[in-house]
Amino acid sequence: MVISPEPIIYGLIFIAVIVLVEGIYLTAFGKSISLNSKVNRRLTLLDKGAGREQVLEQLRKEMSQHIKSQSIPLYSLLAEKAQKANIAFSPVQLLLLMGLLSMVAFAGITLGTGASLIVRIGMAVVMGVGGIYVWINRKATKRMALIEEQLPDAVELMVRSLRVGHPFSTALATVARETPDPLGTEMGFISDEAAYGRDMGEALKTMAERIGTQDLRFLAVAVSIQSQSGGNLAEILDGLAKVIRSRFKLFRRVKAITAEAKWSGKFLSGFPIGALLMVNLLKPNYYDEVKLTAYWVPACLFVAGMLIANIFVMRALVNIKV
Repeated sequence: MVISPEPIIYGLIFIAVIVLVEGIYLTAFGKSISLNSKVNRRLTLLDKGAGREQVLEQLRKEMSQHIKSQSIPLYSLLAEKAQKANIAFSPVQLLLLMGLLSMVAFAGITLGTGASLIVRIGMAVVMGVGGIYVWINRKATKRMALIEEQLPDAVELMVRSLRVGHPFSTALATVARETPDPLGTEMGFISDEAAYGRDMGEALKTMAERIGTQDLRFLAVAVSIQSQSGGNLAEILDGLAKVIRSRFKLFRRVKAITAEAKWSGKFLSGFPIGALLMVNLLKPNYYDEVKLTAYWVPACLFVAGMLIANIFVMRALVNIKV
């Protein structure tokens, strides 16, 4: 029994591509870009000596550059995810990075496997583009989850600041100073925009649309209504904080209840592919007797279609809307 090492080599090269892009990202922008930093990125940039207006302009460019570049071919697939992940790389830099990682993957495949030139080029492009997509998607998912988790505490901090007599702008600045990333930098950006004359409600609405979370839309609407009609903003935000925390708890509860079904769906979707890979690894000539028949290609296409349909059906069955 001969086990082909090529699938393992492909997997290791793909992992190396993802690790490499993360290393380049941290090298280019420093540890302040990481979501694990206790001090948010805006305060880190200010502490390095950059002016408030300069930091505001840099953050504004980073937060809007991906949506503005949706017209670039191929990049439109990444723009929304890159926006939510707030990737500091520009769209052009990401495209260049895809090319660089494709060349690195091509070199690794050439050294580690004996595949033909067309296969090496195709796999290298898939790894370069796919590695960037997986990296951005992972960062976007982590960042959105952190924002949803931080928001109730941030709103409650605003409430406490308002109740001791501070204006809303000061309450927002307090959140920007005390909250780590990602929400700390977002709130600091709103605070700076308001300081330069932009309407607070409009700035919050823009942030909510850019990030795409329902709870931030609630916050923007509450502030806009209060600024137009008056009222006790502290009490409004206190009720909003309770609603957001209750929704967060409900989402976590639903996630826990449906975890078994989701993992079952993932297993049932991945098992046929895993079984196929194991058959090819353990017995590469298993299908030699039927490869030359007229039914081989139609059967492969039919199985591939059924596997793809299975993934979508399983996802629909376990995707419970709350």
